[in-house]
Amino acid sequence: MMPITDREISPESNRYPFCIVWTPIPCLTWFFPFIGHMGIANSRGVIRDFAGSYYVAEDDMGFGWPTKYWQLAPENVEGGIDVFDRSVQEASEEYKTRMHNLICDNCHSHVALALNKMQYQERDDWNMIKLACGIITLYLLIVI
Repeated sequence: MMPITDREISPESNRYPFCIVWTPIPCLTWFFPFIGHMGIANSRGVIRDFAGSYYVAEDDMGFGWPTKYWQLAPENVEGGIDVFDRSVQEASEEYKTRMHNLICDNCHSHVALALNKMQYQERDDWNMIKLACGIITLYLLIVI
C-alpha cells in the first residue's frame, strides 16, 4: 500500500491518487468520442464510480480501467487530504441511494458531487458539463 501522501500515478496497478478518471464506453464513445465513463479516486488511488442504479463500484470501473486521468491537487481543498477523501466517500454513499439516469444523474454527476462537497478550488458549482469540458480539453491536449 502506498503512503497517503504519494501522488504517483501507477497504471500498472490501477492507482490514480487524487484523480478524476475516464474510460470509453463501447459503441457510444466510438460515435461520440467525448462521451465516456467517469470516476474519482481517493488519496490512495482507489477509484469510485457510479456504475449503475444504486451501485458505486470500488476499484472495478464499470467499463474497464481508465484510459485518461486528470490529477487534482489536494492543496485546492480546504482541509486537504482528509476532506478530499471524506468527500469522495460521502458522494459515493449518496449515489448508492440513487437511480442511474444516462442524461442527468450519472457517473459525471457523482464526481461533480464529490468536488462540490470538498469545494474543490473554492467552488461548489461543479457539474457534468464542466467535467465533460475538462475531459474534452484533456483529450485535445493529448491529440494535438
